[in-house]
Amino acid sequence: MSHHDTDFTGSVPDAISAAIRARLPDAVVEASGGGGHYRIAVVSTAFEGKGLLDRQRLVLGAIKHLLAGDRAPVHAVDALETRTP
Repeated sequence: MSHHDTDFTGSVPDAISAAIRARLPDAVVEASGGGGHYRIAVVSTAFEGKGLLDRQRLVLGAIKHLLAGDRAPVHAVDALETRTP
């Protein structure tokens, strides 16, 4: 795991999960990783009828504040899985 400087305090996977659930209240979220690199899996009814890019935009839009800036806690989303229940 690489090192990524950030000013963020707390659990980044928990922050990712909370931000996604705030945008997609029924979502089941699994976030893992560290060093700025994370893997995210999301299951939500909000993805029904949406293509892959629209699903990814929903998730990445929910965590954009965690990706913004030079010292952001999330440097990269190495894997993003989006599914319907």
